[in-house]
Amino acid sequence: MRSTGSWYEVRAEDGSMLTCRLKGKFKIKDLKVTNPLAVGDKVAYELENETENTGIIYDILPRENYIIRQSVHKTAHGHLLASNLDQAVLIATLMLPRTSLGFIDRFLVTAESFRIPTALVFNKLDVLSNEQQAYQQELATLYEGLGYKCLFTSALHQVGVEEFRQLLQGKVSLLSGHSGVGKSTLVNAIAPDLDLRTSEISSFANKGVHTTTFAEMFELEKGTFIIDSPGIKELGLAEMEKEEISHYFPEMRELLGQCKFHNCLHLDEPKCAVKDAVIEGTIAESRYASYLSMVLGEDNRK
Repeated sequence: MRSTGSWYEVRAEDGSMLTCRLKGKFKIKDLKVTNPLAVGDKVAYELENETENTGIIYDILPRENYIIRQSVHKTAHGHLLASNLDQAVLIATLMLPRTSLGFIDRFLVTAESFRIPTALVFNKLDVLSNEQQAYQQELATLYEGLGYKCLFTSALHQVGVEEFRQLLQGKVSLLSGHSGVGKSTLVNAIAPDLDLRTSEISSFANKGVHTTTFAEMFELEKGTFIIDSPGIKELGLAEMEKEEISHYFPEMRELLGQCKFHNCLHLDEPKCAVKDAVIEGTIAESRYASYLSMVLGEDNRK
């Protein structure tokens, strides 16, 4: 349910909670991740101290899926955000702070690589001008056309809060986004008993102040769980070869096998179906720009 470095809060099958540490063998294994255990993992444990209610995790069960990003500090390693998800929910804002399209697309590609359904929640509707709201609607039309559900919310004004509640119903959902997008405020609007910490946007560069320092799972009601993750500044792709990235863009996946070359990277190869679709307008230029940055390793991770 929660990881705080070397200790893990584990929920037993009867719903009771205990604090566990990881058996040493996991730390010896050459796992290319900074955290061998993720929130959402199913584990086998044995009770160590009944009085103090502590245990030792001796096995991690196979994961159905997981969301991983490149580690900020160890670029050769990945950092697991969460595992065994029914869906991922990205909270985005066009202002205060701005979520770039490159960041949105990287998140979607990461989730697509495990076929994890993803929804976009555009928060802070109340701070947008009419023109900005129209642009946000265009974005929603684009992403919904690709199969991603989109919601518009204003946590402060209770707009879209009920739709947000319904989106999470009966599922295990990872909630993610930049610091300051209003993730905790939205959750507090549907589950005030949790009383998640919230923070004002710092005036310095309009960036959010980190309020969540560790990923944590909460049960909103029976069968409905959310994983609240720390605000992500940047999202580096992990465990992904550049040849496979286009497979995780639904609109490019549809064109598989239609390029002249079977190993086409959709860069400057002749008779490329993807580039033709961009020219024709059936693939959005913003999506192609995001794709290029991922394949070429350009830094639009923020």
